Amino acid sequence: MSNERPLKELSENLEGSLSRPQKSKWKRRPSCSGGLDTENTPSELIQQWSPPHKKILTSTKGKENDENVFVLARRPRKRRESSGLCWDSLPDELLLGILSRLSLQDLLRTSRVCKRWHRLAFDESLWHSVDLVGKAQLDEELGQVLSAGALRLRCPHTCIGQPSFKSAQKLRVQHLDLSNCTLETSVLEDILSRCKHLQNLSLEGLVLSDGIIHSLAQNTEIVRLNLSGCSGFSSESLAEMLKSCTRIEEMNASWCDFSNLHVQAIANNVPSSITQLNISGYRQNLAMEDVKAIVNRCPNLTNLDLSDSVLVTTDSFPVLQQLSSLRHLALSRCYQIHPASLIDFEKFLNLQTLEVFGLIQDSYLPILCKGLPHIQINTQPFSTVARPTSASRKDRTLWGMHCRLVYKH
Repeated sequence: MSNERPLKELSENLEGSLSRPQKSKWKRRPSCSGGLDTENTPSELIQQWSPPHKKILTSTKGKENDENVFVLARRPRKRRESSGLCWDSLPDELLLGILSRLSLQDLLRTSRVCKRWHRLAFDESLWHSVDLVGKAQLDEELGQVLSAGALRLRCPHTCIGQPSFKSAQKLRVQHLDLSNCTLETSVLEDILSRCKHLQNLSLEGLVLSDGIIHSLAQNTEIVRLNLSGCSGFSSESLAEMLKSCTRIEEMNASWCDFSNLHVQAIANNVPSSITQLNISGYRQNLAMEDVKAIVNRCPNLTNLDLSDSVLVTTDSFPVLQQLSSLRHLALSRCYQIHPASLIDFEKFLNLQTLEVFGLIQDSYLPILCKGLPHIQINTQPFSTVARPTSASRKDRTLWGMHCRLVYKH
């Protein structure tokens, strides 16, 4: 309101000056009669000293206009009265508060109004969480969203081209879901090399490289890491990354293109902060020695998935019993475990769920459930360890967090 009044007065002054007759630019000559009254001044001199008058344009063409004369004149402009509050007078803080209420599509439309609104529309406070699920192709848009200061970004199952970052600045992103995206390894290297503050990351199903794993090692604050189904990196780089990221609490390394060396790298270097670990799918590459190493290094495990490991036998039961905090255990398709031995889990007093798909027939399941009344058996066919969105949930959360800007197609 402080700027409205001066602008209004200035406008009125300008309009008033245009409505008043202009002062003469002609400088009056001194009277040659030595101060005689104007009534004694000859009319020729009065006309000579007077400023030129505007000529009235008339139209007399045509026979029908011979008797009538039309005068062409400009209609005077109406004075504009300022009503309400001017958008330009609003401070940035108030405009940002208004823009924060807009959807993603409306925010992008607003950015095309003027330069000031474009600057405000891409303020980092508005782009802290973005959900682009359903956007089939991302090119420059991905670079713009990340450069705008996004802290949370969800875009799984997306074809990613060239993000085209305009500068070498580091990204602020902390929670990133790129699960099962289609993109070049070099593009992924470029993105992750700019990340230093990742806390939650999902690269499920992607082809990685040692360079990418080295970039992950720079994110020492990472808490949840999903590498399920990944390939393309060495066991040495994996071991170095685990040594650097000492705050990991949840890690999913299931069904990767791993050799026994990769499995050993996890078993011997996994940080003690781990509480949930999925290392399923390694058949003959996960040995009993690896299980013992994991239990010794991670005494606080609450969720452990060793499914599809044929070298895991009933000898692992006493070892797993050392995990006093264990709540969820998966041994599905570990075919060296005899179904009759599953009754031994009555000794696991704190165990809540047990997944043994493929080990027992459906007809035997009620008998086992009766023998283990405190345990829910075969209730979760899919692991949720470190995954950004649970398969059983239909909401659009990202590790339990909602995104404010959501793409709607």
